[in-house]
Amino acid sequence: MDSRPNSVSPLPEMAPIAEFDKSPEETTTLEDLPPPPPTAVSIPLSEPPPLPETPKKQRQYDDEDSMSCGSWCEYVLVVVLASLLLLASLVLVLFWTLYYRKGYSWSEDPARQFNAHPTLMIAGFVSLSGFSMLLYRISRCCRKIYVKLFHMIFHALAIPCVVLGFLAVFESKSFSDPPKPHFYSMHSWMGFVTMGLFAFQFVVGFFSFIILLCCEGATAAFRAALVPVHASFGVTTLMMAVATCLTGLTQKVYHDVGEEYSSFNEEGIIINALAMVLVALGIIVSYAVRRESLHVSTKVLISERL
Repeated sequence: MDSRPNSVSPLPEMAPIAEFDKSPEETTTLEDLPPPPPTAVSIPLSEPPPLPETPKKQRQYDDEDSMSCGSWCEYVLVVVLASLLLLASLVLVLFWTLYYRKGYSWSEDPARQFNAHPTLMIAGFVSLSGFSMLLYRISRCCRKIYVKLFHMIFHALAIPCVVLGFLAVFESKSFSDPPKPHFYSMHSWMGFVTMGLFAFQFVVGFFSFIILLCCEGATAAFRAALVPVHASFGVTTLMMAVATCLTGLTQKVYHDVGEEYSSFNEEGIIINALAMVLVALGIIVSYAVRRESLHVSTKVLISERL
């Protein structure tokens, strides 16, 4: 047994730490650096890129646009000329019946009772209906709904004129001595067709106006489909009314004026002037209705279209 005292044995000597080889310091120049990444072009939010130009819309019925000087001159000329002709037709027929045909009567004098027929028919079919069509197409001072209301009122005022005018000629021929035959002439047949077209127009227009007041949006497509039908039959009715008046005036001239008509007497000249006014009315009013630049150009709701 070892008798030596306990002692801590010294640690073994560690090998010296190896030093890594140091490479010489390397210097990096700007030429050796990689190029910087490209920077994105920033666009300020306050200035968005311009949008591509869109083609201009064509002129539509409900667009609000300004009229050129030529269009305004055409508009004023057509309105003034059509209004003067509508008034002239009524004035001429009144002057003819009062001055040359001895005025009006009812049942007491069948000859004078007949005078109410041309007066009332021209007042209803031509003057009131013509003003109604002209107002509906070229009115620019009211909303569309009010224009339609006045359009219907003018046509409604023409109804009693047409009814009384028909009763006047019917009773005049029935009470004559001897009684005259009814509904044999071309004029009477054309008159029936004109009255039928007028009644059809009024029913379609009134029906569409009532639908507009009851349910606006639900019937917009249906009422829009009625527009060309209503407009076409309106012009046709006016042309038929003018043609019927011309045949009636011709029939009246040969029955009452007789041989004096060929000698250019005053009554024949007045009747010819009335006929020419009616022909000019048919041309001007139909031009005003069909001319696109004379239509109303105010903005309206889709539910107000008819």
